Amino acid sequence: MLSIGSLAFLNAWLLSALLVVPALWLFLRVTPPAPRRVLFPAIRLLYRAKSAEEKPDTAPWWLLVMRLLLTVLVILALAHPVFNANDGTPGKGPVVIVIDDGWTTGRDWSRRTAVMQGLVNRAKRENRRLFLIRTTWTPQDPRPFDKPIGPSRAEGLINAMQPKPWPVRLVPLLEVMQVSGLPVSADVVWVSNGVDDPGELAMITYLRRLGSLTIVMEPKPDLRVLMSPKRIGRVIQVDVIRLAAGPEMSFAVRATTADGRVLARVEGQFSDGERRASIKVSLPIDLRNDLTRIEIEGESTAAAVKLLDDRFKHQPVGLVSETGFQGKQPLLDELYFIDRALAPFSEVTRGPLDALLQDDMAALILADVGIVPQTHRIKLLKWMEKGGVLVRFGGPSLAAAGLGTNHLGSEGLVPVRLRGGDRTLGGALSWARPLNIHSYNSDGPFAHMPSYGKVKVRRQVLAEPTIDLASKTWARLADGTPIVTAEQRGKGWLVLFHTTATPEWSDLALSGLFVDMLRRVVALSSGTFGAAREGTLLPFETLDGFGVLGEPPARARALSPGKVDPGVGPTRPPGYYGTELERLSINLEIDPGSLIEPLAAPSGVMVRSFANNVETDFQPVLFAAALFLFLTDMLATMLLRGQLTPTSSPTDTLIGGLVIGIVTLSLVVGTGTARAQLLEKEGDEFRLKASLETRLAYVITGNGAIDKASKSGLSSLSEVLTRRTAIEPADPVGLNLETDELAFFALIYWPITPDHPALSEKAARRVNAYMHNGGTVLFDTRDQFERGIPGGTSGLRRLRALSRDLDIPALAPVPPGHVLTKAFYLLKDFPGRFTGGLVWIHDLEEDHASEVTPVIIGRHDWVGAWARGQNGSFLYPVVPDGEAQREMAFRFGINLVMYALTGNYKADQVHVPEILERLGQ
Repeated sequence: MLSIGSLAFLNAWLLSALLVVPALWLFLRVTPPAPRRVLFPAIRLLYRAKSAEEKPDTAPWWLLVMRLLLTVLVILALAHPVFNANDGTPGKGPVVIVIDDGWTTGRDWSRRTAVMQGLVNRAKRENRRLFLIRTTWTPQDPRPFDKPIGPSRAEGLINAMQPKPWPVRLVPLLEVMQVSGLPVSADVVWVSNGVDDPGELAMITYLRRLGSLTIVMEPKPDLRVLMSPKRIGRVIQVDVIRLAAGPEMSFAVRATTADGRVLARVEGQFSDGERRASIKVSLPIDLRNDLTRIEIEGESTAAAVKLLDDRFKHQPVGLVSETGFQGKQPLLDELYFIDRALAPFSEVTRGPLDALLQDDMAALILADVGIVPQTHRIKLLKWMEKGGVLVRFGGPSLAAAGLGTNHLGSEGLVPVRLRGGDRTLGGALSWARPLNIHSYNSDGPFAHMPSYGKVKVRRQVLAEPTIDLASKTWARLADGTPIVTAEQRGKGWLVLFHTTATPEWSDLALSGLFVDMLRRVVALSSGTFGAAREGTLLPFETLDGFGVLGEPPARARALSPGKVDPGVGPTRPPGYYGTELERLSINLEIDPGSLIEPLAAPSGVMVRSFANNVETDFQPVLFAAALFLFLTDMLATMLLRGQLTPTSSPTDTLIGGLVIGIVTLSLVVGTGTARAQLLEKEGDEFRLKASLETRLAYVITGNGAIDKASKSGLSSLSEVLTRRTAIEPADPVGLNLETDELAFFALIYWPITPDHPALSEKAARRVNAYMHNGGTVLFDTRDQFERGIPGGTSGLRRLRALSRDLDIPALAPVPPGHVLTKAFYLLKDFPGRFTGGLVWIHDLEEDHASEVTPVIIGRHDWVGAWARGQNGSFLYPVVPDGEAQREMAFRFGINLVMYALTGNYKADQVHVPEILERLGQ
């Protein structure tokens, strides 16, 4: 290998061929060009005849230069010039490449992969094996330490590698590497993120023991992190932190909606030498509740994004102030402290109960009120059944109501039975001293809240001891008596603070604890905490290493009840958990107390930047240029010889046409492919594609993620059908109901989205004709785990709206013994990504085996269970039974396709004895 600065020639000996270029010049000069063919002019044979002897003509100078340049390009290409090829590893042993692929690497991932590909290319040239070790490695991943891999395998792994939206894990990785038996004669290259992560120096020390160590990183990485936004009054404050202090630098923060619409863009600036900068975002209340995402513009990491859920929205809260209640009415001073506590975070409105209920409040608050009249009680109960939160406070009126009714119970609109009177300092049920709020229920919304030792309670209304009192208690005093109790009413909550909303009975109203408690209680109306209490929250959408929201990875696990603030990791990536209507956001949080710092490599370690380690191979460019000159030379030669004139022979014309065509094709490569893609589904091409081979089909919804999942899932099912059955489907086809012919497909999968566009009259007519002529449509609303939605789930409501224009027959659940249960496998249920629920088909009252149902409706997200990624791994997790459930989903898919293609042949009695025998086993 010959090196000239940063340029190296891998086959330098071939450069000696350049010595023949001068000789080639002389040869081309003395060699005359081929004679030009012309028509024989018999009459003009002797006209102007010349007797002088003529010298042979030479080739034009420009043609000579082009041929010499062609020769030089071929020689240089064969010599294989590579830029930065000499910056490789110095040894002869295996190469260990350690890759930081945590959240900090998303912003320059392409540069990192270029460095890694260059290292692999060098190892390939030197015939060396490699170890590829990711610093986000977990014990669940394949072990990359046990044996080296070849360069080809390494290239595939690098191409499939993506940055992760969580931190690197150097400490546990180092523990495994130290006992893994990595070779000590290796050359080590660490493609670092430039951040001083925990365990960084220990990892460097270990890698230096393996052999020569080179760290590739940016010397001054310009990394910025978005901290969790805070609401200060009606303004959202956002803090941005940069990795290294430096000169003044501008940045911008964007606030967007779920559909990507930008609500606000605010510019900020880091001061000279400062690492933190704050900006404020102000939005009207209507727009504020549409806010779902805040991000740093231009940053592509998970730490530059903060996802927001209903907990961040301004919930409308009503303070009830009206006449008609028994006992003392709420006074201004009682509502004043509540108003001040909630105003920065909610839209607070005062008014009569009837008016507040008409305004669709998220929460209603009653200060010290005795017995609620029956008419108001009925309205409040109905309102809570729909998800509202009613908050009540104790006081003299409530204590007197309990005394007058001999223990106020649930008929008094309180969550627990109350003793008559109240417990007061110095009274009959007295304390020796005021008590502080001591503990919170671990299953309640106050879990993990800090204790406020200075908050003293001097007086309270007491709860009557009952069996369920402990489960209804959210906060207790130091002596164990309840200070906050609650009971779920339908989808809503009834909450009681056993002290006043003023400083009269306690210091609670004067403390920050009062604000935190009210915020968490009001947040219950959104359903977020309710969903977490009732069951696990499934991954809905998660962030990748570039900060892009998409489908959750297959390793993502559900969020367990009560864990509303878990750390992120391989099984808990940042994103949304729950359903489209009830979801909880989990973000990658960076602790300001242990703020990330730039990495300072110790002395003796070679440090290189990305710019000096990106290898550029010039061989393909030189060969392409040589090919172009070769074709141009051929074309020029034919023109000089007269082979492209109108009088040329057919053979010459054909050869010339081929050359022109090849040159033109080399200039416009790719145009034909693009044109073919545009025509793929037009006219006869689509009909041939659909009719010559058996294919599954799906309806194109316009939602890119769902359409991608549909295609991937049906492709995976087609592969399983090919392996297990006599059916060999080709690639699935996406259908446009407005333009594409449906009759070629026995089965069409139709995913229903909440925002699915309405059907035109033409599309509805085509679908009806398809179903009337024997086709089967599988409607999948994919919303098995949506809860608490009046009138059905969002997908089901949209399906009802779409079906108004479709001729959907009467439906019934799949009966036992239906052909779907035995078309290929014997099945009792039909799970997909989700299990449970019914699958509906045409209700054939007399004989369900007499025809094929035109409609199958379910909610199980079957394609989600079938879908695979490009690397062959499944894209989405299945719950709750994991891979066993996925296998049953594939079996249902096989039965479904068999049923759609073969009809009811399995409905006869021929196989009854064999089936009964198998069922008995």
